[in-house]
Amino acid sequence: MNVTVRLVGADEVEVINAIVALGDKNTKTLGMLPPPVYQQAADRKTLLGAFDGDELVGYALYALPKRRHHHVQLTHLCISEQHRKHGVARRLVEEITARHRDRFGIRAKCRRDYELSRMWSSLGFVPRGETPGRGNKAMPLDGWWRDHEHPDLFDDPDIGALLTVAMDHGVFADLRSLTPAQGTNESRSIEAPWLADLIELTVTPRLFHKVNEIEEQRERQHQRSALQTFRHLRPPGEAVLRRLQELTEATQSWEVPARADEISLLQYVAEASCAGSQVLTTRVPVQPRLADLAWDVAKIRVLPPAVVAMHVEELRLAQLYRPADLMGTAFRTSTVASGGEAELVAFFDQHETDRGSVFVDRLRSLASGPPERRRELVRDADGHPVALYVWALEGDVLVVSILRTATHPLEGTLARQLLFLLKGLCRDHGGRVLKITDNHISPSAQAAASDDGFVQDDEGLIALIVDVCGTAEAVRAKAAEAASLVGRDIPVLEPGLPAAVASSAEVAWWPAKITDALLQSFLVPIEPRWSSSLFNVPATLLPRGDELGMSREHVYYRSPGHRGEQVPARLLWYMSEGVSGQQAVGCSRLDEVVVDDADALFERFEHLGVYGRNEVRDVADKKTGLAMALRFSDTEIFPHPVSLRRLRQLSRSLEAPLPLISLSEISNKLFQAVYQEGHSRT
Repeated sequence: MNVTVRLVGADEVEVINAIVALGDKNTKTLGMLPPPVYQQAADRKTLLGAFDGDELVGYALYALPKRRHHHVQLTHLCISEQHRKHGVARRLVEEITARHRDRFGIRAKCRRDYELSRMWSSLGFVPRGETPGRGNKAMPLDGWWRDHEHPDLFDDPDIGALLTVAMDHGVFADLRSLTPAQGTNESRSIEAPWLADLIELTVTPRLFHKVNEIEEQRERQHQRSALQTFRHLRPPGEAVLRRLQELTEATQSWEVPARADEISLLQYVAEASCAGSQVLTTRVPVQPRLADLAWDVAKIRVLPPAVVAMHVEELRLAQLYRPADLMGTAFRTSTVASGGEAELVAFFDQHETDRGSVFVDRLRSLASGPPERRRELVRDADGHPVALYVWALEGDVLVVSILRTATHPLEGTLARQLLFLLKGLCRDHGGRVLKITDNHISPSAQAAASDDGFVQDDEGLIALIVDVCGTAEAVRAKAAEAASLVGRDIPVLEPGLPAAVASSAEVAWWPAKITDALLQSFLVPIEPRWSSSLFNVPATLLPRGDELGMSREHVYYRSPGHRGEQVPARLLWYMSEGVSGQQAVGCSRLDEVVVDDADALFERFEHLGVYGRNEVRDVADKKTGLAMALRFSDTEIFPHPVSLRRLRQLSRSLEAPLPLISLSEISNKLFQAVYQEGHSRT
């Protein structure tokens, strides 16, 4: 065999169709994958074909997740039966590594009962963990990892928040009925092995009622039993009634009255939204009017299973962090009043060994020192407790002895926000290690901590606070000092780290900046009105609801012209005008760059807030309608903004260009000088 491996182009329709046909022949081991996913992979340049002459003999389909731990997610590795054991799979895997060696490695999932461990091992993978399976057999999935030999500061990239997807009865029956209807393949695609650690399928009360309406006893009992294999969403009944009334009233403006199937879907929408989910999947053809209504009123996306599978990472990110919803809610932070501990039991009583009086006694005991501890409570607009944390500085270590988040539609967002707030507290108080010793933090907080680079040890979750902007050697030296306080070793960091590796290190060791890595820095001019909306610089006359600190993630829109920007990267924000003068005001991490139609961008990033639809349209190219979205996170506002005059002085002294007109790359040396100037203590 003379095998060649290459990318499959988005316009190679016949080749893509052949790949789909090969995948469909092997659904028993690969799971279902909707045909549009293959086209999407070709569009994104993540579909490889293996060819013997003109004959397709195998393919690899993969994804490049936009997580803080940058890796390759191998979705399908498929070789035609007659061409196996000829090294084709190895060629495909090695090609993925060659194209993405800058990422930490390649992850794959495979059912354990397929007994393919020898194959994965021969391809350079090692077993890493096990995931509960799905489907009727629910066979466990082995995790496999092919390492690219970069220093890795993250504990386990498999731990993370799942996309919560509510099902209607049609999809549920496709997956669990004794006699599934025709056309179930699309529904089955959301139980494919590659989605096992990305999606959590859930059921709502409406689905229980639909199962109860089944007349045939054997089928009814079978589906009732199957309901117990999914997590039950339990929205508050009164809230569901109010939401359903809002949705029903909104249908009164429709020219054609709502159909019975649409009314039924609205019940699912109301329940899912009140339980904190953002996605409802159905095979019922959904008219745009219902999809728009569900999003506008309830912030629920009603999608067919194939679309959920295609856009799972984007949907997961939108669910994971929703600062737009935080901005519209009046959260208040206060200290826990003496004698007020018992009130909190119902909200933060999360483990059988930490219930009732045990929890109250422990919380009371933390009111007395030494050391002096702060007991902080966050309430929502209705006065309900939604988060609780207790902290104290013990030498160079900020110890968080309690960190709880209550069940709430914004629980994941609150958890991420609190962790960043705690890192900031540690830095501001001169701490070098953040340690969370609470053994009973919520799954949402656990997932957020994993995504933030916390590592687990015998005493709890640990994060190093490395307040250095400099070379890999300087950053590692400071990190080693912090790590010695908690008895940890850290990997060696070399100059010239790939951008993905350096960015992950900067997440794990925030606020570290590694300036001799292959991580680009860009200067972004920004008008005062957007700087004020995004960062409160300059400060607005009206007070902002910043009890939880500045939102961790934002999006900034501009004209669609590329300036060589790569992801990940750093952004240096330059306020281009205003009464305070032109000045550099802060920096952020660039996580994603997307060019698309203005309306499509707005709908994709609406959860990040600040911009309205018309404002996104205003920055779009007038001829094409295209705009560019920069999704960025973990902004640091400089305590001392750097004036334009000083920027030019630094630029001249370093002989580094200082472009100010549009988004442009600047040298890392200039970024370092500006960053250090902005954080100077003189």
